[in-house]
Amino acid sequence: MTSLPKNGSPIDLSGSWHLASADGEVKTTINIPGDVHTALHAANLIPDPYFGRNEEKIQLVAHQEWTIERSFKLKETEGDWYLDIDYLDTVASVYVNGFLALSADNAFRRYRPDVTSMLKAGDNTVRIVFKSSIAEGADRQGRQPFYIPYSTGNSPIPNGNMLRKPQCHFGWDWNIALAPLGLYGTVALKKLETARIEHVTTRQTHNLDGSVELQVTATLYSKNPGIVPVHFELDGERVRLDVGVNGGETVINQFFQIDKPKLWWPSGSGEQALYTLKVELPADSVTKQIGLRTVELITTPDAAGSRFAFKVNGREIFCRGANWIPADALYSLSSPEKTEDLLQSAKAANMNMIRVWGGGFYEQDYFYDLCDRLGLMVWQDFMFACNLYPSTDDFLDSVALEVDYQVKRLSSHPSIAIWCGDNELVGALTWFEESRKDRDRYLVSYDRLNRVIELAMKKAAPGAIWWPSSPASGYLDFGDAWHADGSGDMHYWSVWHENKSFDNYRTVRPRFCSEFGFQSYTSLPVIKTYADAKDMNVASPVMELHQKNAGGNERIAGTMFRYFRFPKDFPNFVYLSQIQQGLAIKTAVEYWRSLKPHCMGTIYWQLNDTWPVASWSSLDYGGRWKAMHYLVKRFFQPVAVAAIPADDGKSIRFSLVNDTLDEVSVDLSISILTMKGERKHLRDVQAVCSPDAAVTAASIDISDIPEGTLLAWRFTASNGMGGEGHHVHGTYKALELEPAGLQVTHEYVEEDGSVCLNVTARGLALFVMIETDEDGKYSDNAFDLAAGETRRITFTPAKALEKGKLPDFRFYDLHSCQSAE
Repeated sequence: MTSLPKNGSPIDLSGSWHLASADGEVKTTINIPGDVHTALHAANLIPDPYFGRNEEKIQLVAHQEWTIERSFKLKETEGDWYLDIDYLDTVASVYVNGFLALSADNAFRRYRPDVTSMLKAGDNTVRIVFKSSIAEGADRQGRQPFYIPYSTGNSPIPNGNMLRKPQCHFGWDWNIALAPLGLYGTVALKKLETARIEHVTTRQTHNLDGSVELQVTATLYSKNPGIVPVHFELDGERVRLDVGVNGGETVINQFFQIDKPKLWWPSGSGEQALYTLKVELPADSVTKQIGLRTVELITTPDAAGSRFAFKVNGREIFCRGANWIPADALYSLSSPEKTEDLLQSAKAANMNMIRVWGGGFYEQDYFYDLCDRLGLMVWQDFMFACNLYPSTDDFLDSVALEVDYQVKRLSSHPSIAIWCGDNELVGALTWFEESRKDRDRYLVSYDRLNRVIELAMKKAAPGAIWWPSSPASGYLDFGDAWHADGSGDMHYWSVWHENKSFDNYRTVRPRFCSEFGFQSYTSLPVIKTYADAKDMNVASPVMELHQKNAGGNERIAGTMFRYFRFPKDFPNFVYLSQIQQGLAIKTAVEYWRSLKPHCMGTIYWQLNDTWPVASWSSLDYGGRWKAMHYLVKRFFQPVAVAAIPADDGKSIRFSLVNDTLDEVSVDLSISILTMKGERKHLRDVQAVCSPDAAVTAASIDISDIPEGTLLAWRFTASNGMGGEGHHVHGTYKALELEPAGLQVTHEYVEEDGSVCLNVTARGLALFVMIETDEDGKYSDNAFDLAAGETRRITFTPAKALEKGKLPDFRFYDLHSCQSAE
């Protein structure tokens, strides 16, 4: 039991609560913030949801009502008191000493109910009753004036579109279907001392002389009239205002002049300068980190349609990034540290943008703080995805409050570049029989929702960038942005969902591709955490349950038949799935980057996983780098060289891309690689690329590449960047690969606990992949070696190794993967 000091300091109600099913048959404890499923698993009342086929065994949890309860002690109750609650998931009733304090039904809002009349001196109890999201969704669907369809392919648990909670909680084509519930944020009892801070927002004016005027707007709430001192502080400059407040909300503005500002830039374009802003009342305070920068979305018409490019501080930025989904399917299994590891991996792979996808959460404050510090611009969707949604007054009113709160909470982050109305709702109008038969009704309903979001967003953050939907060809353009590539942002899924070849990526010229992807299996060490040895077969029921995309396993295997000789066993099947995933996304990104400035962004699907599953991610559940992520680091490098076949198949051009502010010169060495691993020099090229541009550095006739060989290259740039690669004219399965003869030596580095591996090849080694069950990261992986070449790789374990005990490393390459030798 927690007690409150007499001076009225807030009571933090997080920690251990009692958890019980509504019928009282199940009782245990739960840590708040936390979720019910994790608490039940910790108490051995349900099995590990992620192991084997346990997902099927624990569906009853979401069908039940659950109660959490705890006590606290008050010395006195004089004054005005309120509960402060956010991330309450989802349909819940909050009682204080048996009195109903709050009826909540939106996980994306902050609630601050007045509980003054409910408190007493001494022992007090707070109890939260969570209704079943499944039962509540069905009830609300039944009360709609007409049926609102949802994507059954994504959501095996029905009617999630009726509720304002993460849509992926009801399952997705990469997520476990659990419909979790709990309380994931703040829960505290606070005393209202004259006034409290509701919101702090900022607006910047960048003047021609380089100075910046910062307007800080504080919204205060008070129950009764009074006077309160308010302090505004920006990096040491502190101002006091004595403010008269009335009952309700009072808005105060304070202006700061920054004569010589340090600007915030995306990663790779400059420093991430941050300022600390504080607004303080005697009994309340808000601290934000802000960055001074301008951001614009350029959509000017041109010959192809219209542009879609971000301009930061007056400079157009090519966006290199990935889509973000929740860090875990169950909140209790996530953490700031795990989130930071994932975002650090994004930055390490040369990304400068993350798209927070609209089927998850508006992330917690620490997520955006990390993006600010790492220089990762945020494309922020509002939380609507792949379904149709109600347009009844009660639903729209709740959405308007959600948008107002979230935009005011987050809009001061310099990382947030754009607010997007939803994910794929325009396309969803064509997915359901009901909306195809009566498109006008559902289109009007969608427009009402979209308009409410837009107006609430623009009111909360005037001047912030609004984009109506992703994908969208433009404002009020309801065209097919999955296939039309002349304007707006595009989702290009023809290679995966329509089973087109990798070359098909080069048939479209997107202005900005915000989704495209190709699946692979999660890495073998991760598979071992959910599958027994007997289940290590892609057709086993366990492996099929951990593949949520209909036809996904067949598509992975079918693509292997198209490009490769079939792998010899299950571990190599997993390895090869990751290699072909990387090749698919590499094909798209390298071509689209070469179109710069026609194309100004590639955001692939997806960065991370919510649980161990076959998916489109480049990072495993837990943060390991798949093979693709090592490729991403190379093809997202600010200065990069790529081989791109001509449309007529007669030549290959070498594209040189420069995303930096400076002109670069590049020394490019082009050669032929034989099946024995011999490098035969073909040509040396020197090329120059101006800042923020893409040029053709050289061109090679196909006739210059002997049959049964590879085209290879290495380059070094004047700014110190460099790299290498190879190109196969045809398919890998046509190559008569020979044994690579890999030899490896290990060396433990006592100073930092890492392991250095020297990998040498006697022949041609393609896509050499090092793996161990020990968690950690490699300095490089999925690399090539010619005969006689050595690569020194550093493995940094996530946890310190047992002294004198080196991990058991496994090595893959393309020949050994496909050969029984």
